[in-house]
Order: sequence, then C-alpha cells, then structure tokens
Amino acid sequence: MIDARAIRYDHERSFDAAIALGSNVGDKRANIARAIELLTTRGDIVLIGRSRDYRSAPWGVLEQDWFVNAVITVATELGPHDLLTRCQDVENEMGRVRLKKWGPRLIDVDVLIYRDQLINDPDLIVPHPFIAQRGFVLVPLREVAPALRIGGESLDVLIGRIDTSDLAAL
Repeated sequence: MIDARAIRYDHERSFDAAIALGSNVGDKRANIARAIELLTTRGDIVLIGRSRDYRSAPWGVLEQDWFVNAVITVATELGPHDLLTRCQDVENEMGRVRLKKWGPRLIDVDVLIYRDQLINDPDLIVPHPFIAQRGFVLVPLREVAPALRIGGESLDVLIGRIDTSDLAAL
C-alpha cells in the first residue's frame, strides 16, 4: 500500500474529490453515464472533470468479462462519509448485487481521494487503498487531475510502476 501522507494538488485545484466508476455487466458505458447522472442530479455534487472511458481486463477475479472504467472529479460540500454513502446509494439504485468480492458488477462507484484528507476508517479509506496498483484508476485519474501527487509521487511515476497494457481508451 502506498504511503499517502502527502497528497498534493496544484494550486488551481478546482475539485474536492475524485471518484472511480466501473462496470462489466450489461451496457457498461451507459451504466457509467447513468451513475454520473445519478450522482450529480441533486446539485450537491457538481461534475468538474470526466475522463474518457477505458476498456480494461478484470482485476482480482480474472474469470469474468472485461470492464469499462472512468474517473470523475467533483466539487461538493458533502463530507467524505456522506459522499461515500451517495456513491453506495447510486450503486444500490442501479441494482448492484454484491455476490463476490471483485466479481462482476453492474456498477462500482469508489471514492478515490477527498481533498487532501487521509482517512482510515472501517468503512472508508482515502486515498483508496489500491489506487497505486490499478492502472484502470491511475490512467483516467491522470486525465482529470494531472498535477495530483499521492504519497509524494506524481501519477506518471505511479503509472510507470504498473502494467497498463490491458487499457484501451474507448
């Protein structure tokens, strides 16, 4: 796991949180678009940036269909736990069923970072505990937050340490 004691943004940071979205069931791209719509419909979460969609191989459980992943940045006055609750509400509203850890999912919505906070609670760890191991998170995150540094390291450095050959922009 990465030592995330130093999360730094450029001085022009215009977002409060970065959120990862993934789907490998049904119309994957439409699922991501719908999740973003549901997250932002109330107006208390404002979309600032959206990466392209990426096709990626499964992670964790390999015997399943490929994924589509994206990352968004948002502005919000919601606290980190309330933001997590909203992400889970969206998953539930869309019909996500949790049968197997890292298994197939209609939608997955994860809080990656929240401002410069470090959170290590039973229900929320920020930065996301696997952020530095997942190309399907780091590559789209770099699109929407290129100056972000995690654990004192740039996203380019973190990406350079992992295999991203399975990623393809859609």
